[in-house]
Amino acid sequence: MINEIIRIVILSFSSISILFILTKLIGSREISQMSMFDYINSITIGSIAAEMAIGLDQNFLYPTIAMIVYTLVILLFSFLSNKNLTLRKYINGTSIVLYNNGTLYKQNFKKSKLDVNEFLLSCRNKGYFNLADVHTAILEPNGQISIIPNSDILPVRTKDLNIKPEQEEFVYNVILDGKVIYKDLKDTGNNIEWLNKKLKEQKISNIKDIFLATCDKNNNLSVYLKK
Repeated sequence: MINEIIRIVILSFSSISILFILTKLIGSREISQMSMFDYINSITIGSIAAEMAIGLDQNFLYPTIAMIVYTLVILLFSFLSNKNLTLRKYINGTSIVLYNNGTLYKQNFKKSKLDVNEFLLSCRNKGYFNLADVHTAILEPNGQISIIPNSDILPVRTKDLNIKPEQEEFVYNVILDGKVIYKDLKDTGNNIEWLNKKLKEQKISNIKDIFLATCDKNNNLSVYLKK
């Protein structure tokens, strides 16, 4: 019994390690960015890895080979789809216009296996509760719906008002969960002495009391204490 538990633990760590390596080779993307082909293969590889962790009677090598084969197939199809536009459309799918300028395309709804209620739900999730505010709605290959609103409800841009606001820049996390992130602190052009001085100005004596501290391009330090 103890030996089986130890073997499961070892197999679990091994399968997770192999799965992690193969996933890095494939390239990590959000689920919403996956094509149907990517999604199916990811589920299959994950299932093989899970089976490997509890398959005490099977050879460890066989599921490993299977995962590698699936990964190679994904990489091959990814390479081919980048080279061949026709194959890319077949594998990744194409965008489908569901609604345009007051017209709902029933045939495209049928083709995409999407009903109007689901479509309206997606519109509401994006903040469009009235279909009259939508000019064009497109179903993307990843299952997301892109919406082009009517021009009369577009938000006013600063360019339209001849205003040029200051460009936002990257904000660095210099302290995270009570620990100084020295690399990010260095990237801000500052050092630990500067940080301690800034914390002293805010009457903070112990770095471990800080949950998060960020620094912007103007050296403004924002501190969020642990509560």
